[in-house]
Amino acid sequence: MRAFLISSALVAAFATPALATEAGAPASLLAVETEAAAPRAQLAPLAADSAWTPRFAAAADELATALRSRDEARWAPLLGGQWLAAADRAQIAELLRDGNSPFRHALFSKGFTHRAILGWSAPASLNADERAAIEAGTEAEALVCWSAGGAGDQWPVTAADADNRADRPYACARIAYSIRGEKPTWRAFIEQPLA
Repeated sequence: MRAFLISSALVAAFATPALATEAGAPASLLAVETEAAAPRAQLAPLAADSAWTPRFAAAADELATALRSRDEARWAPLLGGQWLAAADRAQIAELLRDGNSPFRHALFSKGFTHRAILGWSAPASLNADERAAIEAGTEAEALVCWSAGGAGDQWPVTAADADNRADRPYACARIAYSIRGEKPTWRAFIEQPLA
């Protein structure tokens, strides 16, 4: 008898979802609407007179030098140090070795390396006070991209384009900068191309 009750309970449990899909089943009380995809924010070069431009330029130069060294002891601290996962370390090392990598072309070519420091375009609706508050802020992010040869005028249009795929004519890193503490700090992030 006990086995029968357990079996009956299992049959009821498995049968319930099928019954819920039959006609006359209660409808969900929550309205489900498809949310329109927000347009991706366009990138624009940081203004030459921005207080952030020299900070990001110095960070970009330090990062490029560390990446060119191919020495993990030099670039890993700039990319998270002890918090940089082993798998991410291996992928970044591979990006620096791979002959098809945009980093290999941009940072290791014998020609001149071009650099762009890109930020997200501020909405046109911001007034002068709001723009000044952003400029006077204590934290900021920018994309730093490098290219070599004749590709110096091709840069990502949106952050999604800074994915470091092999077919990109540029290599990029995102830099998060903070001047909140006693000493300004920054950390770089390198997007990995999807396999």
